[in-house]
Amino acid sequence: MAYQVEPLPNSYALLGEGPHWDIEKQSLYFVDIEHAQVLRYDYAQNWIYRCQIENEKYASFIIPIEGAINKFIVGIGRRVGIINWDGISKTCKVEKDVFTVEQGDSNFINNRINDGKCDPRGRLFTGTMYSDIIVQKRTGNFYKMEENGNYKLLFDNIGISNGLAWNEKINKSYYIDSYDYKVREYDYDLNTGSFKNPMTVFNLDLQDKMIAPDGMTIDSEGFLYVAIFGGSSVLKIHPKNGKVLLNIKIPCESVTSVAFGGPNLDILFVTTSALFDKPSPAGTTYKVTGIGAKGLPMAKCQL
Repeated sequence: MAYQVEPLPNSYALLGEGPHWDIEKQSLYFVDIEHAQVLRYDYAQNWIYRCQIENEKYASFIIPIEGAINKFIVGIGRRVGIINWDGISKTCKVEKDVFTVEQGDSNFINNRINDGKCDPRGRLFTGTMYSDIIVQKRTGNFYKMEENGNYKLLFDNIGISNGLAWNEKINKSYYIDSYDYKVREYDYDLNTGSFKNPMTVFNLDLQDKMIAPDGMTIDSEGFLYVAIFGGSSVLKIHPKNGKVLLNIKIPCESVTSVAFGGPNLDILFVTTSALFDKPSPAGTTYKVTGIGAKGLPMAKCQL
């Protein structure tokens, strides 16, 4: 299969993450975690706008809020908050905190929120990790946002809470803790948002522990696409047998996350990282075309 990998202009991020395709805006939103920036790739203009979230150290994800104009839910430190951004302005502020996790426990003081995504009903799921990626501590937790800004702990003893995906047709969800080097499948109840009966569907069985599964998405046929941090690739995986169907090579070592987008949802956007002094083009975001697959519309957050 002849696929093409092209860099997006002006897309450098020290730690690019959390890509979210907005069908209405025909834009890809993503973050630079370490610089507390949110970015927007305008497909029609083929250009990226970036915005500094004032007075914040981290920005872990950005998801549009359903029914609200220019409002987004973002992960910021151990908080989930709301920003108002027109997609062009160079600065913005957190207007409101929705909730804060892991308060009052010294074991979690160095944690931060990492990946976050909404299920097909618009429920937010997000998890935490120890903020120094080199120090492999299992202080992370995984949460579901409930009504009225409440949240519920689903899993603990997490290394790095990462990739999320849902297959609504067969009532399955998928989750990655990068320190486990696995993709797990769960029975998923869309009415309650519950994860049950975990089963490993892919195991990145490598000796090099600096290579790990990171962000993830799913296509319309139920195949998974997993960013391999340290592996210069995105793997297309069959969740029924764990086979790698396609190895998409990316010209950066630290591949962080993936999302389908574009007018026909057939472009795979790929974020990368330049952490640990990785040379250029590390930190670039790419678009991959010609892979013969389409994604699913990404859900906005229901508040």
